[in-house]
Amino acid sequence: QVQFVESGGGLVQPGGSLTLSCTTSGILFKYYTMGWYRQGPGNQREWVASILPSGNSGITKYADFVKGRFTISRDNAKNTLTLQMNSLEPEDTAVYYCNGAGQSGTFSVWGQGTQVTVSS
Repeated sequence: QVQFVESGGGLVQPGGSLTLSCTTSGILFKYYTMGWYRQGPGNQREWVASILPSGNSGITKYADFVKGRFTISRDNAKNTLTLQMNSLEPEDTAVYYCNGAGQSGTFSVWGQGTQVTVSS
């Protein structure tokens, strides 16, 4: 029953913005540290950002390559995770996924991801 459904991806010009959403089911969402991951062409999946289960105003952490540009947030009432992406660069082109990101790691089930393409 664990399920993640990512959406909001698309094609955007360098310097543009995009907002990704992740709807979850089958987990006690509000109790988990959640995160965003991405996998670009020819690369392995990498961690992008995470947010503690304290809510939308909780503690967040970012990979250096997105710090200052991306913002992760959550809505525990809706069991959703959001990634606001600004100042996008061609290097941000990847399939973006959401999953657990705490000390317990990720769930074994991954969603289909959502494609983000930043044109050059």
